[in-house]
Amino acid sequence: MVSLNPVRILKNEAGEEKAEIARLSLFVGAIAIGDLVKSTLGPKGMDKILVAHGRSAGQVQVTNDGATILKSVGVDNPAAKILVDMSRVQDDEVGDGTTSVTVFAAELLREAEKLIDQKIHPQTIISGWRNAVNVAREALGNTAADNSGDPEHFREDLMNIARTTLSSKILSQHKEHFSKLAVDAVLRLKGSSNLSAIQIIKKRGATLADSFLDEGFLLDKKPGVHQPQKVTDARILIANTSMDADKIKVFGSRVRVDSMAKIAELETAEKEKMKDKVDKIIKHGCNVFINRQLIYNYPEQLFADAGVMAIEHADFDGIERLALVTGGEIVSTFDNPDSVKLGKCELIEQIMIGEDTLLRFSGVPLGEACTVVIRGATQQIIDEAERSLHDALCVLAATVRESRIVYGGGCSEMIMACAVMRAAAATPGKEAVAMEAFARALQQLPTVIADNAGFDSAQLVSELRAAHNSGGNTMGLDMESGKLGCMKRLGVTESWVVKRQVLLSAAEAAEMILRVDDILRAAPRKRVQDRGRC
Repeated sequence: MVSLNPVRILKNEAGEEKAEIARLSLFVGAIAIGDLVKSTLGPKGMDKILVAHGRSAGQVQVTNDGATILKSVGVDNPAAKILVDMSRVQDDEVGDGTTSVTVFAAELLREAEKLIDQKIHPQTIISGWRNAVNVAREALGNTAADNSGDPEHFREDLMNIARTTLSSKILSQHKEHFSKLAVDAVLRLKGSSNLSAIQIIKKRGATLADSFLDEGFLLDKKPGVHQPQKVTDARILIANTSMDADKIKVFGSRVRVDSMAKIAELETAEKEKMKDKVDKIIKHGCNVFINRQLIYNYPEQLFADAGVMAIEHADFDGIERLALVTGGEIVSTFDNPDSVKLGKCELIEQIMIGEDTLLRFSGVPLGEACTVVIRGATQQIIDEAERSLHDALCVLAATVRESRIVYGGGCSEMIMACAVMRAAAATPGKEAVAMEAFARALQQLPTVIADNAGFDSAQLVSELRAAHNSGGNTMGLDMESGKLGCMKRLGVTESWVVKRQVLLSAAEAAEMILRVDDILRAAPRKRVQDRGRC
């Protein structure tokens, strides 16, 4: 006899969502993430306040950076997690466009939901989208300009890209100042994309306008007591070693003595051991010693007697960057002085920033090394300024590698949308409907930019579409006046790499989500009593 009850093959707590329910769940999650960051898009976008919980409870961040917002929001929906990961990859790859890529992917899925309601198969939609991506990418490539052959023109392009990137950030009021800082710092790299040579130091006080670029490497540390405060022709030994009194570090061990004299003997033995270590370090021929860990009073005194500047507790990021710019190596043992490569620089001196004293390393072998010092009234302002400047530096470094540029203000999106619409008109079958949906999703980006600025988006986007169909390939939205404007004349320029990455990443993520027809949730692991012994 055959039972008519459904057969359950999953564990009790395991869950499964099938077909339409699974797809609807994914669409809802992805669209919600898109709507979350949508209001931060464009030069008039709004900021979000992120309040931390747990270990850093009460910590506040104010930002409109899409990747930072999504990184801080804990999401449970699988599609939402895919979009969060995608924005993080966008941030790592090119530094900017994190909000655009999330909003575009969400708009693609919003359009896909309507097509599925019309009983169009997901694979048909994906096929149409792939055709649309190829058409859009070709249209974007055809409108890109390359001025890398003319240094003056290329520098102006980089300035325009920096201004456009910073115009949607907290630095928009000082974008001229920070654009020049960012372009000067990136051009010092001489074509290298190694942003590790650019150090960013944050110091509270003064205003954002007082931030500056220092043509040297700054370390936020002071030399030890009675040690040289200024060193010329420095030979630097960079180390990560213990310079405290050698305590017995075996868990639970004890040392028993029967008199105070024995304690004195132990202390003398410890001092002798430390003196031997300091002697080994000095034999390397260095006149500056920089350590990742603490340097206690006794070794500090020994270094002072030897005329060596000793700097303690330089954070690991600091000594890694210092090793890079001075050409040295980080060492932990000191038995083979001949095999250790010392760092070099012409001058180490102390400078004052606000009320703080820092060390400046001038004339380092890596000539492109420099430091940007960011000033500001509060920690939140400085942190957001650093994120904004980091985005600008990443975009500029990407543009130096791949020097093509396109125009912003919704211009590039409308060029791609019009090209896809024309291709859809010549495409037979249901793929044409999917291509039209792709073009509509592209047009949503200028729509959101106009909405966030409080302008009539329907009127502006229809005017923009008409202008592009009439041959105005440089027309875009001028958010200062709320009208159409020539982006070439206004200098609203973006990196071709960023736009291409937004297009491809969003299309791939939306396609991945659309292909899913089943969500399987694993059963939670049961906690059993631990009967093991410590």
